[in-house]
This record gives sequence, C-alpha cells and structure tokens, in this order.
Amino acid sequence: MTTTPQATGLKIMVIDDSSTIRRSAEIFLSQAGYDVVLAEDGFDALAKINDHHPALIFCDILMPRLDGYQTCALIKKSAKFHAVPVLMLSSKDGLFDRARGAMVGSSAYLTKPFSKDSLLAAVREHTGQGQ
Repeated sequence: MTTTPQATGLKIMVIDDSSTIRRSAEIFLSQAGYDVVLAEDGFDALAKINDHHPALIFCDILMPRLDGYQTCALIKKSAKFHAVPVLMLSSKDGLFDRARGAMVGSSAYLTKPFSKDSLLAAVREHTGQGQ
C-alpha cells in the first residue's frame, strides 16, 4: 500500500455506562478518523448494532441491566455479528475476568482507564489495519 491506512468510515461501537469513558473513547477514536457509535448499556447497544454495523465493539463489563459478559455473548450468538471483534473494558484486571471474557467470545481485554495509544493499538490489531 502506498498510502497511509485510512480509518475513515470504519465504525466502532463503545458500550459503557460511564459518560466519562464513553466521551474519552469517542474523542480518541474520532481524532483518529473513526466513526463512533455510543451506547449506554447492553440493551442500548443491541438496539443500535443492527442499524450501525460496527467493525469493532468495546464493551464495559460492569453495567446495569445487561452486563458486558451477557452483551458479548448475545452479540456472538448473532449470525450477523458473530465475527465482529468485541473487546472487553474493565477497571478490574484479574485473571478470572479475562477468562470469563474469553469464554463469552471476547477478542481482547482492555483495562480502564485506557490511554489513547492503547485504545488505538487495540483497534489496529483487531481490525487488521496494521501499524
């Protein structure tokens, strides 16, 4: 490829009940040229996913009503969206949490608070955009 990788048009969904986390992720991703879709919880995400067809999903674990594990499992059970990478977000960095995320089909686990660099590196890694 002779041009730099273009992020434009690639949709990324961020599911988190914290407005601060959603806003931080939105700023980091938008500045890098990604289209960002925000969801406040699992139910909100499931309502929006069909309309927006995200290429990648960041999903908080601890959310009211429908937690991140349940949300990820439902996305992975969908014939239409099972191939979309789901990256779990959590303030906990335990082995059990990582294992449980892997069991429901998550592609990776990112600890909050995340940096701009770690967020964008995770996007590049899981969307095949390289360096």
